[in-house]
Amino acid sequence: MPTLPDASLDQLFRSARTHRWWEERPIPEEILRAVMDLAKMGPTSANSSPGRFVFVVSPEAKERLRPHLDEGNVRQTMSAPATVIVAYDTEFYEKLAFLAPHSRDARGWFAGKPQAIEETGFRNSSLQGAYLIMAARALGLDCGPMSGFSRKGVDQAFFPDGKLKSNFLINLGYGLADKLHPRQPRFAFEEFCTIA
Repeated sequence: MPTLPDASLDQLFRSARTHRWWEERPIPEEILRAVMDLAKMGPTSANSSPGRFVFVVSPEAKERLRPHLDEGNVRQTMSAPATVIVAYDTEFYEKLAFLAPHSRDARGWFAGKPQAIEETGFRNSSLQGAYLIMAARALGLDCGPMSGFSRKGVDQAFFPDGKLKSNFLINLGYGLADKLHPRQPRFAFEEFCTIA
């Protein structure tokens, strides 16, 4: 497999930033669909794909979200063209016959096992949210992932039946680069990696 050119690596990683200020420009639905068509290809445990995604774009849906945001996240979220609620389905295992047809006993790994459901749902929806970020960047969007919100409040407002649970939020749009702070430091390899 060939290495991506530097320009692509810059767009995905080196030049990409967490944005909090946005252009007043909507994201076309076809772009949101294209993002998810890419993001869904990322690997998850047993292809379980427990992530569920709500694209909060309408003024009414934004107002449902507003009271559950930490104060410091209200402005950036309400002004973003879209906010994604990254959630997970606590009954994801019911889809494993379709998603993992080569593992006929896969449902039994999770059904009736709340700890396995929670760990797999949370871990893999986190991965899927990260894939979403990279897919969005690849398609020219900027991202502002965050965890400053009430999970309980969001779950009650958007998932009242209790089947889905929120994980984190991602603001999406076209970021204002002139509002960015200088990039914060990162560790050197030796400070956070070991080769065993």
